[in-house]
Amino acid sequence: MLSRVANSLYWMARYIERAENIARIVDVNLQLLLDMRNLDEKRLIEYWEPIVQATGDDEAFFKAHPHATGKAVTEFLVFQPENPNSIFQCICSARENARMVRDQITLELWEELNRVYLFIRSPHARKVWDRSPSEFFQEIKSASLHVIGIINATMVHDEGWWFVQAGQFLERADKTTRILDVRHRTLPERGAPVNVSPTDAIEWSAVLRSCSAWDAYKTISGADVHPRLVAEFLLLDDNFPRSVRFCVTGLNRAVRRISGVAEGHFCNDAEKLTGRFLAELQFSTVDEIFEIGLHKYLDDAQLKLNNIGAALFQAYIFQPFQNPDEQHMVQQEEQQQQARPAPPSTLVRPY
Repeated sequence: MLSRVANSLYWMARYIERAENIARIVDVNLQLLLDMRNLDEKRLIEYWEPIVQATGDDEAFFKAHPHATGKAVTEFLVFQPENPNSIFQCICSARENARMVRDQITLELWEELNRVYLFIRSPHARKVWDRSPSEFFQEIKSASLHVIGIINATMVHDEGWWFVQAGQFLERADKTTRILDVRHRTLPERGAPVNVSPTDAIEWSAVLRSCSAWDAYKTISGADVHPRLVAEFLLLDDNFPRSVRFCVTGLNRAVRRISGVAEGHFCNDAEKLTGRFLAELQFSTVDEIFEIGLHKYLDDAQLKLNNIGAALFQAYIFQPFQNPDEQHMVQQEEQQQQARPAPPSTLVRPY
């Protein structure tokens, strides 16, 4: 497989997963604010600003907008083409990556990506949004789940499929940590809160809904919503498909199937870093996490996931060059990918 093919399949999966995650987090926040209609402008900003911070785009957002109002944030995260992580741009980027490897994907997958691509670029998308944002987000979420189902049901489960899995699980783990970090300001710097107010319980249930975890959480913990239980479920549960531990387990399996290296060994930094992070998750407790401080722990987790992504590119996408100018060009590409994911590089090599 050419590295450009692996790169496009990897980013196609990441962009589709990213679009779905952004749709869920914005949709849930809109629904949450329906229950808090008496908030003044300052309090509303306190609910929207963490949403922008959770996506990692707060610097770009505040260059264009003085305040995180609901209208500004939703426009920035949903439709703005200049934001590389908006739902609009994520779907366009996913479709472009799929176009570059059209011969590697199935007709069913290509048609579904085209369908949602044409929807998001059409005037009809704006009409649906104006009529019912919830209906709009449901369309995006359904399309993402449909794409994932088509990938698993119609693509050959070969090396390319494992690159898709790696992209999907890496993106999902990253977004789960970011969604969980949205309400960290309501927590003490270290340790878990003793008492949880009704408002806090509503906000933490919104975190669960943003991860499509509400129903699954209730089967284990009932209706008792506590930050400690929510964090334990979203970080350490080994059966819930969107928990960080479950995602890193899937990522670890993917990178090893790509290289053929058995569990307990590694041949590149991506496998080493993934295996190390998985071991930390397997042998951590939620009390230890809160002792460190949930916000600090989540920041460290995001850094580890970024490093795994960079290591994947070093191992399979980029190659060293003897020419210093070419080497500098590659380093710039890597920095851009880590700062904000962009359409795939044109550098190719067989591996």
